[in-house]
Amino acid sequence: MSTVDVSVVLPAYNEEKTIRSTVETTLATLESFLPADSFEVIVAEDGCDDRTPDIADEMAAADDRVRHFHSDERLGRGGALERAFEASHGDTLVYFDTDLATDMKHLEELVESIRSEGYDLATGSRWMAGREADRPAKRGIPSRGFNFLTRLFLRSDLRDHQCGFKAFDREAFLALQHEVEDNHWFWDTEMLVKAQRRGFRVKEFAVDWEPKGDTKVDLVRDVFGMGSQILRTWWELSIQPRVNRRVSLVAGTLLSTVAILLMAFYYLEWETVLEHMSAAEPTLVLASALVYLLSWPIRGLRYRDILETIGYDSDTRFLTGAIFISQTGNLVFPARLGDGVRAYVMKMRRDVPYPSGFASLAIERVFDLLTIAGLAGAVMLSLVATGSADDIANALAGEAIPQEYAQYRSAAEYASYVAAGVGLAAVAAVTAIFASARSDRDLVSPFVARLSDDSYAIMVVNVIRGFVTDVQSVTKDSKAFAVVGSTSLLIWTLDVVTAMVVMGAVGIDLPLALFVTVGFFAVSVGNLAKVLPLSPGGIGLYEGAFTALAVGLAPGISVELAIAAAVVDHAVKNVVTIVGGLTSMVSLNVSLTEAVEESTDAREAAEPVGQE
Repeated sequence: MSTVDVSVVLPAYNEEKTIRSTVETTLATLESFLPADSFEVIVAEDGCDDRTPDIADEMAAADDRVRHFHSDERLGRGGALERAFEASHGDTLVYFDTDLATDMKHLEELVESIRSEGYDLATGSRWMAGREADRPAKRGIPSRGFNFLTRLFLRSDLRDHQCGFKAFDREAFLALQHEVEDNHWFWDTEMLVKAQRRGFRVKEFAVDWEPKGDTKVDLVRDVFGMGSQILRTWWELSIQPRVNRRVSLVAGTLLSTVAILLMAFYYLEWETVLEHMSAAEPTLVLASALVYLLSWPIRGLRYRDILETIGYDSDTRFLTGAIFISQTGNLVFPARLGDGVRAYVMKMRRDVPYPSGFASLAIERVFDLLTIAGLAGAVMLSLVATGSADDIANALAGEAIPQEYAQYRSAAEYASYVAAGVGLAAVAAVTAIFASARSDRDLVSPFVARLSDDSYAIMVVNVIRGFVTDVQSVTKDSKAFAVVGSTSLLIWTLDVVTAMVVMGAVGIDLPLALFVTVGFFAVSVGNLAKVLPLSPGGIGLYEGAFTALAVGLAPGISVELAIAAAVVDHAVKNVVTIVGGLTSMVSLNVSLTEAVEESTDAREAAEPVGQE
C-alpha cells in the first residue's frame, strides 16, 4: 500500500448486523473521490460481545485497506477513537457513526475540508440551515438542550456538537488529544470546544441526517455523563485559570469565617443568638469547646482504623486535619460537598483511590448514625420503662413550646420525623451491609444495567463494586467492627458531654439522672435531625429538636434556657470545627475551594459517587 492520506475510523460496539455493509459503503464512497490506495478504514471495535470482531477480522483479511482494532474491555467511544487515531497512518483523520445516519454524500466535503481547504477540524451539523434532518422530539429536545448549554457555558460558536460526522488534521488532533479528559460521549464535544479556544480553524457545515433505530434517555450517559462534563469543562476553561492557590485559600478562609454568622442570622433570631451567647458563663463555654475538641483526635484515630481495614495506612494527625477540613466544607458548602473534599485530600496526599475514599466516609457515617440512633433508642426505652411515654410523644411534637416560639415548635416536629427516618435508615443500612457481606451475589451489575447499557455503565459498575467491597470489609472483620464501634461511642459521648457543659453554662440546673437523660436524648435526636442537608450545618433543625426535648422532658427548663443551650452548643461545635478547619487548611496547605472543585471532577472522571 502506498502512503495513506485519509484514515477513517468506525467506532463499533455490537454492530454485527450492520458493520459489513457499513465498511463496504465507506470503501465505495471513498473510492468515488480518492485514489484507491490513498485511504484506510479502521474498525475500532470497543469490547463487543457479539460477532462484530469476527466479521471485522474477515474484512481485514480480505482487503488490506481495512484494519481491525480489538479491545477486550469497553474503552468508551472517545477512548476507542483515540486509540485508533493514534495508530492510524493518514494525515486526515475521519470518523462517523456506523449506523450511517449522516448521508454519505457529505463524506467528500468532510474529507476535503481538512485535506484541501486547510481546516483543522470539520463537523457536520443537523441544526444549520440547508440541512434535512428528521429529529423526533425524543432526540431533538435533548440535543437542542445539550447544544444550548454547551454554547452558553463553554462559549462555543457551533450549533451541533454531537453529530457523529467529524474530521481532524493529524497535527491538530495530536495537539488537542492530551487536553481532552473525557473518554466517552463528550469526547468530540470537548475536542471542538478546546479547538476553538486554541484558535484552530473549525468548519461546520449542514448535512442531511436520518435517525437509524430507536433511542432512549440514558440516565448514566445523559445525566451523569454529559451534564457533569459540561460543568467540568466550564470550570476548567472559565474559572480555574482565574483561581490560583492564594486566591482560593483566601476565598475558602473568608467563606469559612462568615459561614456560621450568616447561617445563624438567617435561620435564627440574631438578637436571641447574641443575647444567649453573652449570658452564658464564659469559663464553662470554653470548657465545652475543649471537651468537644477532645473528640477530634479520636475521630482521626477511628478513621485510621477504618482505612487500615480496607488496606491503607496513614497517621492520626493528618487524618484529624483532613476531617476538620471536610467538616468545615460541609458547613460552608451545600449538599455535603465537604465529604468530597476529604476524598480529594486522601487521594492527593495519601494515594487513596476515590472509591475507597468515599467508601471510608460511608463506613464512618454508618457508624455515626448507628451510634447516635442507639443512644437515642436506649434513652427512649429507659424513659418508656419509667412511664414517660406520653412525655416523649409530647416533647417530640414540640407541644411544650409556646406559640410565640413557633419556629422552634415547627422545627421540632419536623426534626422528629427526620430523626426517626434517619435512625431507621441507619439500622436498615447496617442490616443490609451485614447481609451483603455474607453473600457472593453480584447485585450491582443487574441494577446499573437497568438504568443504562452505555459504556459509562461499566465504569459505574466497577466503581460501585469497589465501594461496596470496602464497606463490607469492616463488617466482616469483627475486631475492626468492635474497635470502630467503640470509638464512635466515645466520640458521641463527648458530643453529649459538650452539650451538658453548655447547659450548665446557661444556668440549667437539674438532678444528675435527669440532666444526663435530657442531655443524651436531646443531643442524639438533634444530631439525627441535622443529618440531611436541609439547612446549612443543620441550623434550625438541631435547635428545634434540642429545645423541644429539653423543655418537654424537664418541665423545670424554660424555653429561653433551652434555646440558649441549643444555640450556644451548636455555635461552640461549629466554631471549633471552623477554627480547626482553617488551621488544618494552613498546616496541610489545602485550599477548600480548590478541593471542592477537584473532588467534584473526581466523582465524574476518576476512579471514582452522614452526619457529623
